Amino acid sequence: MNMDLKQIFIFNLRKFRKKEGISQMKLAEMCNSSPSYIGEIEIGRKFPSIEMIGKFAEALRIEPYHLFVDRTTGNGDEQDIYPKLPNSMKADIKSQIFSSIATILDHY
Repeated sequence: MNMDLKQIFIFNLRKFRKKEGISQMKLAEMCNSSPSYIGEIEIGRKFPSIEMIGKFAEALRIEPYHLFVDRTTGNGDEQDIYPKLPNSMKADIKSQIFSSIATILDHY
């Protein structure tokens, strides 16, 4: 599955939200937002601010960059390759992800 960064974010937000057993309504409550806004994000109509991404990550008990890492292969299986990378590579990838986020936000 070859997804763009926005699709990866949407996929991961939904995946981590469901993994934590959190409804859209509960996530909205935890992030001081509205359920309709969360729904709009999850269907790709809206994209959150950096601040909201931070709130999502805190509510989901993950680091924000996890929302932007594609862990799927062509058959939909998840790969947990990220923890196996050296710290220097993680830092480089994190930097590239934040740069990509800034590019996306410039378009919205």
